[in-house]
Amino acid sequence: MSLFFARRERRAPFAEPEIPRPSATGGTFARINLARAEASLQKVAVWSATDLIASLVSTLPIDVYAGTGKARREVPKPKVLLDPAGDGYGTIDWVYQYMMSLLLRGNGYGKTVERDRMGNPTQIVLYHPDEVQGWRDEKTGLPQWRAGGTKVEHEDMWHRRAYPMPGRLLGLSPVEHHASTIGLGIAAGRFGKQWFEDGAHPSGMLTNDKSLDPEQARTAKERFLASLSGSRDVAVLGQGWKYQAIQVSANESQFLETQRYTGAECARIYGPGMAEILGYDTGGSMTYANVEQRGLDLLTYALDKWLVRTEDMFTSLLPEGQYVKLNRAALSRTDLLTRTRAHAIALQNKWAVVNEVRDLEDQPPVDWGDKPNDGDAPKVKIDD
Repeated sequence: MSLFFARRERRAPFAEPEIPRPSATGGTFARINLARAEASLQKVAVWSATDLIASLVSTLPIDVYAGTGKARREVPKPKVLLDPAGDGYGTIDWVYQYMMSLLLRGNGYGKTVERDRMGNPTQIVLYHPDEVQGWRDEKTGLPQWRAGGTKVEHEDMWHRRAYPMPGRLLGLSPVEHHASTIGLGIAAGRFGKQWFEDGAHPSGMLTNDKSLDPEQARTAKERFLASLSGSRDVAVLGQGWKYQAIQVSANESQFLETQRYTGAECARIYGPGMAEILGYDTGGSMTYANVEQRGLDLLTYALDKWLVRTEDMFTSLLPEGQYVKLNRAALSRTDLLTRTRAHAIALQNKWAVVNEVRDLEDQPPVDWGDKPNDGDAPKVKIDD
């Protein structure tokens, strides 16, 4: 049995799983149980990285198209893109759950509870990833599924995976494969907390060069503490008495170096540059000039692969010929001057019309804004 993983308990398919808390291990830092997906979120870097990716993917605007090239046109969103679970919480809530399942366990599971007349799913209720077991039948090679100990028919199980490997039905779990790093970071934080709460570490020593019986030692201690209690006055000691403060540096008492290292490593699980974006790498400087570049790095190295996977996932739920695109432009939030210049260049070269620009800036359309400018637009100076 692994140090960081324990045997999972089976529950009903839609039971509300318990959220693991630090106290679940009896207050000790020596054993970290990452058997539940949420347990890894006790490490701040894991929470920050997964929440950042899941939040951005779930909040990007979703557009549905049919056709390509000049025949491409936007079509209304089907029911499955408006409220995938049919529970009233909407698409953002559903996509966030789906992304957290992929990011922590490498798999997303759900039960298809409703289809349209063409057989396309219109309602998918997600399972907690720790409640699902999947394997291939040795004779038929077909996937077999159980959720909370109950068999789920192959036709009803909805499954998407990340980190796939040849010959494996399920995707790899990032938390399971990095359990040592995540567990070490959580253990270091708990150790610091436990050290301060109940560690045997006196704040100072009061000594005398003469032998003292227990009663004399207790009396000296009580008088010394009474003279300092509630004040910052100077202590005056008699002949032979010495006081020595015992100071333990914060980095030693809380394993700060270990926590910084594991924090950066946990962030890097979710993409190169994630540690720098979250502030775990202090080797460089964050300036106004490179804030936008870091945003592009986030999109390029950490986020875009999840956007492509999400587009592919939603496209698989649509009728043939329709496809989903997530609006990545919503991530490019620049300053007003840069944004205005970009709009002006697009209008100048007739890549966009006025109403498209106004929509991006949350302004209402104008009657004359649906056609490109016929006249020569004034040239925009790109560089200062």
